[in-house]
Amino acid sequence: MSTRTGAASRSTAETDIDVTVDLDGDGESTAETGIGFFDHMLESFAKHGLFDLTVRCDGDLHIDDHHTVEDVAIVLGEAVNEALGEKRGIVRYADRRVPLDEAVGSVVLDVSGRPYYEFEGEFSQERIGDFSSVMAAHFFHSFAEHAGLTLHCAIDGENAHHEVEALFKANARALDDATRLDERRSDTPSTKGEL
Repeated sequence: MSTRTGAASRSTAETDIDVTVDLDGDGESTAETGIGFFDHMLESFAKHGLFDLTVRCDGDLHIDDHHTVEDVAIVLGEAVNEALGEKRGIVRYADRRVPLDEAVGSVVLDVSGRPYYEFEGEFSQERIGDFSSVMAAHFFHSFAEHAGLTLHCAIDGENAHHEVEALFKANARALDDATRLDERRSDTPSTKGEL
C-alpha cells in the first residue's frame, strides 16, 4: 500500500466535502458532486494520472456550481499536498499537451511549494450540462493554490466539452509525471533543501 496518500475535508454553509487521494494508485475513483460532467472530469483526472481518488461533495447546487467546484479543488489540493509530504525524491517539473479531437490542453507545472497560476484561452461554449465552462480554469487555480503548485494552463479548440476534458487530462498526466519518484534522487529537488 502506498504511503503517499492524503485526505482532507471541508464543511461550510456552502459545501460539505471529503476527499482521499493515493498518488501511487491504479486510477480507481469515485466522484459524487451532484454535477455529472464534473464527476466525469474528476474520474478522468484519476484515470489518466493513475491516482486512486474519492470525492464526496454535498454543495449548494440550488444556487449554482461555483461553490462545489471551487471547494472540491481546495480540498483536493490539500489532500495532494498532504500526500506529497516533504516531496523527497520527486521529479518536480512536468510539461504535457493532450489532444481531444480538435482541442488541445497544455500544462506546465512545478511542484514548487509556491502557488502561482496562469491560464490562457477561452472556452467555446458557456456550459456543459450543469457545469459552467469557466469553472474549469477556476478549479485549477484553486487546486494549484492549495496543492502548492506553480501551474500554467492553456486550451485551444472549438468544443468546450473537449477543451475542458483535454485540460483535466493534461493536468493529470503532468501531475503524475512531476510527482513520480526519481530513483536517482533521495533528497528534496531544490538547492534550498525544501519545497
